[in-house]
Amino acid sequence: MTHVIAFFNQSGGVGKTTVTQNIGYQLSFKGYRVLLLDMDPQASLTTFMGLDVSQLDKTIYDALVSETDEPIAILHDLHKMDLSPSSIILANAEQELVLADQRELRLKMPLSQVLDNYDFVLIDCPPSLGILSQISLVAATEIIVPIQTQFKALMGTDFLLSTVKKIQRRLNKELKIAGFIPTMFSSANALDQRTLETIVDQLSPIAQVFSPIPRATSPTRPPGLCTTARTVSEAGLAGARAGCRSVPIG
Repeated sequence: MTHVIAFFNQSGGVGKTTVTQNIGYQLSFKGYRVLLLDMDPQASLTTFMGLDVSQLDKTIYDALVSETDEPIAILHDLHKMDLSPSSIILANAEQELVLADQRELRLKMPLSQVLDNYDFVLIDCPPSLGILSQISLVAATEIIVPIQTQFKALMGTDFLLSTVKKIQRRLNKELKIAGFIPTMFSSANALDQRTLETIVDQLSPIAQVFSPIPRATSPTRPPGLCTTARTVSEAGLAGARAGCRSVPIG
């Protein structure tokens, strides 16, 4: 069984793309076949993988809006992973899919054609509760929620969980929350510590809250794939492990 894991939070700036990328890197390093799927029109994941978005001929957008069963655009062997890239044009899909036939399945159907090629598909969802996030959750088998250790980020969790429940009830009864990954945590910051305690108290009854990912402290490190690969992915990989207990990760 291929595990399709959506990294989902409607708040931006919580480290979602970094977590997605680095968990994918560690899974591929362990020998798993990994497809990264960029569902964010900001295309941060695509850019982080070293691609020039303006030079892409095809993106995930083409498969989502196609009326002729357009296959998912996939670029192969990028840091031992495959990638279905995004670009700003994906923002148009929010409007174009409003009245589209079977819009809820616009990602699940083309993705099903390539699932046998992968052990894991990791979806970087956009920071919104719109159609692109919804169709990502319909296509997913598990959800991992990166959540920043700040009260403002925690306050939006009710809306996120409400969206997940609607998807589970109406469109994807098999969807499970694999866990919550606190991000950008500073153990020296008293507010971060209190927020982490609140996250554990409020969210652990729903799903496991994994060890927090520490906030980067070195301003001299360049951004990109390997800046925090080990730190991010070792904590985040626990979340993937929770959603894939039958797979001997690690």
